[in-house]
Formats: sequence, structure tokens, C-alpha cells
Amino acid sequence: MILFASLKGEYGCFSNFAPYPITLKEKVWPTSEHYFQAQKFAGTEHEEAIRLAKSPLVAARMGRSRQRPLRADWDAVKDEVMLEALRAKFTQHADLRETLLATGDALIVEHRARDAYWGDGPDGSGRNMLGLLLMRVREELRG
Repeated sequence: MILFASLKGEYGCFSNFAPYPITLKEKVWPTSEHYFQAQKFAGTEHEEAIRLAKSPLVAARMGRSRQRPLRADWDAVKDEVMLEALRAKFTQHADLRETLLATGDALIVEHRARDAYWGDGPDGSGRNMLGLLLMRVREELRG
């Protein structure tokens, strides 16, 4: 099993905060976090404001703020948006692709006590959607 929780360590690059720019929608996004958070407001001025945020932490805070109008279909599309960002990240950076492929068939888990959706949650029983999507991208890259 591969656990990652921050930018530190061998698998810190799996974090959406890792400094690997991606190109999607004909724009460069500083991190996959910038892209993911911005898509909560796709087609509005908030999308570009988040793309230009000075750090992934700032982008995350902007995206989580409910002072901005969250798109109505967000819950239905968020997994697909994350998958799109991860596909871009791991196809546009050869070193990351190699790191992901080198994990073999290992279970990949985002170890986040405060996030039971994207991570494994406080007791390890969370959905680990980020880990599941990383493993899906790994399978796609093998094909």
C-alpha cells in the first residue's frame, strides 16, 4: 500500500498541490488543484481568478468559499473533473508518469484524516476517491 498525505516523500507528487503545471481548456494551470477548484465555477470570472491564485492553498480556499456560486451540477461532475486533471498531470509530465507506473499494482491511498471523500478519512474507512482515480489513470497509462 502506498500512502501519501503531503508534498513530502516519494509520492508527494501525487498531491494536487504538487507544483506540476497542466494545460487544459487551452490554458496553463499552475497545479491540478488550481484546475479542480476553478471548475467549480466554470464559465464565470471566478474560474480565471482561481487559475491565477498565487498558490494551490489559496486556490483551494477560493474554491471552497461559498461566497462564490457553486455550479449546480458540481456533485455530479467533480469526480470526472478530478480525473481530467489527473490525466493531464500524468500524461504531460513524463517523470510523474514513471513514478505512477512504478507503483505496480499497489493500493494508492490519500491519507487524510480530515477528508473522507478524496482521502481515507479519520479512521481509514473513507472513500479515497483520489487514490482510486490515480489507480484508474495508472491502468489507462499501461494500456
